[in-house]
Amino acid sequence: MKRDEVGDLLTFLAVVEERSFTRAAAKLGTSQSAVSHTMRRLEERLDIRLLTRTTRSVSPTEAGQKLAATLEPAFADIATQLDRLNDYRDKVTGTLRITATRTAAEFILLPVCTRLLREHPELNIEISVEARMVDLVAEGFDAGVRLGEHVEKDMVAVPIGPDLKMVVAGSPDYLARMGRPQTPHDLTDHNCINLRMPTSGGLYAWEFAEDGREFNVRVEGQFTSNVANLIIQSAINGGGLCCLPNDTMKEALSSGQLLPVLEEWCPYFPGFHLYYPSRRQHSAAFKLFLDALRESGVASGPLERGEE
Repeated sequence: MKRDEVGDLLTFLAVVEERSFTRAAAKLGTSQSAVSHTMRRLEERLDIRLLTRTTRSVSPTEAGQKLAATLEPAFADIATQLDRLNDYRDKVTGTLRITATRTAAEFILLPVCTRLLREHPELNIEISVEARMVDLVAEGFDAGVRLGEHVEKDMVAVPIGPDLKMVVAGSPDYLARMGRPQTPHDLTDHNCINLRMPTSGGLYAWEFAEDGREFNVRVEGQFTSNVANLIIQSAINGGGLCCLPNDTMKEALSSGQLLPVLEEWCPYFPGFHLYYPSRRQHSAAFKLFLDALRESGVASGPLERGEE
């Protein structure tokens, strides 16, 4: 059915209800001649007379009565369903699907989601932990969380964590045995624990900067893993130096199990961002989720990318 045919049927119902072209026109906010023209067009398209016209009134024919009896409940049901959409706009219900890295999911999203789910029993949240970049629209996600430097430029992005830096660290025992490297070039004399990148499968090249100039160092060592916790534990056990984001090693560094080295050589980079395709027409649940991130203090500052 074409769009104008739906409009013709709604005009027909208004005429049947009002029994007058003039009153139907007033109800619809149009002219009496436009209503009359619409009814002639509808009858010609259906090839049947729907209305009996006199100088004083308009009434439906038998065919018109049957059509009206069919259309009235159908359009009433449509109106009811449209009204129910308000529940999705104003009520915190439904399911939010978020894709995130493991660190972001555990330390940033989970505390916020736990509180929201407790306060809103009809809300459901799914967090899918993925190392790879995810096509949000194609895979049905409402938003994703990744490091800022990995977010596509056409996405709206909200910072939800501080800037991060890579930290090179080793256990006190390892540093006592092997000494502390003074520059990144000294790493060739050390047993370095390599990180296998979950996305590309390649080995992470350790990143450094001097006087604003960035450079990478390929390191060698006996142990390699694609899991940060295993790398940290290997370093704690004295297996060598590791290089991971500071938030990942926070506990080991604060407890003294690992000691940082080369700190002045390690630059900061954009931290975790919540990203999504559009700012328009978000559900009440998604708006609540954004507000909760801001209230928790992890969402810092305004939206900084994307188009309106």
